[in-house]
Amino acid sequence: MVYEELTLRTEDGCRVHAWFIPVSDERATAGVTVLMCHGNSGNISHRLERVVAMHRQLGVDVLLFDYRGFGKSTGRPTEAGTHHDALAAYRYLTDQRALSASRIVLLGESLGAAVALSLEAVVEVAGIVLEAPFESIPAMARHLFPFVPDGWVRTRYDNLDKVSRVAIPLLVVHGTADKTVPFGQGRSVFEAAPEPKTFLTIPEGGHADAYAVGGQDYWNAWRALIGEP
Repeated sequence: MVYEELTLRTEDGCRVHAWFIPVSDERATAGVTVLMCHGNSGNISHRLERVVAMHRQLGVDVLLFDYRGFGKSTGRPTEAGTHHDALAAYRYLTDQRALSASRIVLLGESLGAAVALSLEAVVEVAGIVLEAPFESIPAMARHLFPFVPDGWVRTRYDNLDKVSRVAIPLLVVHGTADKTVPFGQGRSVFEAAPEPKTFLTIPEGGHADAYAVGGQDYWNAWRALIGEP
């Protein structure tokens, strides 16, 4: 794929490694750029199959970036730090590429859903897609380690709180066979959000394979969000 390798500087001095991957001219249809906030596992090199699918199905450009401490990005990941990283990626699109906020869509998967919601709270975008979102880190801790008091959990990533203030089109996607984040938590995030919103259930979908398992229902939900027929 044609791509641009980027080193973005955050407000607090970290260097964030990123790839801007434009769709080829013959497939460009949407005029949309997707800013992807990936999950806790791996780095941007593990998301290229998804980028290929998004190019083919949606005709969108994609910006991938690694949080501090992931891939080639410097620093140590923290809740505040991942917010700075996402903001640097957004500002690259609006400042250096001069993209209109009305043509930027956020995609957050798992941990990235929390990062995307944090970014959406302070910038303008056209829409936001959350895949396998959790309610909060304390809620996940209660699910995985019910004996641990909430007060011991310092990282919050409170998606239920942030999603309640989203005022743009929202798509929440969750697989019924997700063994990492319970399906019910994704549903709770959706129910806490105001309209306009859509919930897409992926039957037998796991934690990070909605785009591969969901078939045309998945891509049609994306097309509805970005305004493509």
